[in-house]
Amino acid sequence: MEKEKEIVFSKQVWVIPMLLLVLVWIVYIIELKFDFNFNKYGIYPKSLKGLRGVFFSPFIHGDTNHLLNNSVPLVVLSACLLFFYKEVAWKVLLVGTLLSGILTWIIARENYHIGASGVIYLLFSFIFFSGVIRKNYRLVAISLGVVFLYGSMIWYVFPVKDGISWEGHLSGFVVGFIFAIIYRKIGLQKIEHTYTSSEFDTYFDDDGNLKESLEEPPISQTDVDE
Repeated sequence: MEKEKEIVFSKQVWVIPMLLLVLVWIVYIIELKFDFNFNKYGIYPKSLKGLRGVFFSPFIHGDTNHLLNNSVPLVVLSACLLFFYKEVAWKVLLVGTLLSGILTWIIARENYHIGASGVIYLLFSFIFFSGVIRKNYRLVAISLGVVFLYGSMIWYVFPVKDGISWEGHLSGFVVGFIFAIIYRKIGLQKIEHTYTSSEFDTYFDDDGNLKESLEEPPISQTDVDE
């Protein structure tokens, strides 16, 4: 049987998610403390000025509920990414976030789009589809886990509720799926079981029958000591 790679825990698995969480909260506290409104730094589709939101929008939130709803999934999913997909984690997190933002800029309605939701959908999609595609038992378990925790999010890639950037959600989800395909050969893979022949196997033919040369002779042909 092929030996599976060990998954080694490192500090970045929890340090990076916590730093992201602290950063988005600092931005929000600055808004409240100094009465700023950073919404204008969000993604504004089809506007050159609105492209800056590709970089800034994940750190900007409209209100406390918006930020609270994003905080736990951001930490949990980014930690899962860094732990189980460490070989590609930074590419998914950084490049994926930029591509999700650009896609939002292309397809979204003309309004300011803010929040870390696009990143969360990116992570959710990548983790789920990576487990399904690779078929590694650990990754499949993680896929099922994120579906159990956050599966209801899937409805918000559709325009089911006013005031929600479903385009940002959809963009993150699509990019996550594409990245799961692109990076499917990197990292943990399905374990292929191989079997080796033993001396015991030599007693049987290809159909599993005991070879004639090893069968006991009939009683009539057996020599009996008198």
